[in-house]
Amino acid sequence: MTNKLLLIILAILLPPLAVYLKRGADKHLLINIVLCFVFFLPAIIHGMWVVMQD
Repeated sequence: MTNKLLLIILAILLPPLAVYLKRGADKHLLINIVLCFVFFLPAIIHGMWVVMQD
């Protein structure tokens, strides 16, 4: 539970880092980095989506 809470906080503050810690260096990390450069809110949403998946 604590690990997921920290990932949720990271997904809000630094979405690419949260995605990297959850999934590693895969296509979701690249998508999140692109979203972060385009606009920050979609990156947060995508980061939350990746973190909440089990």
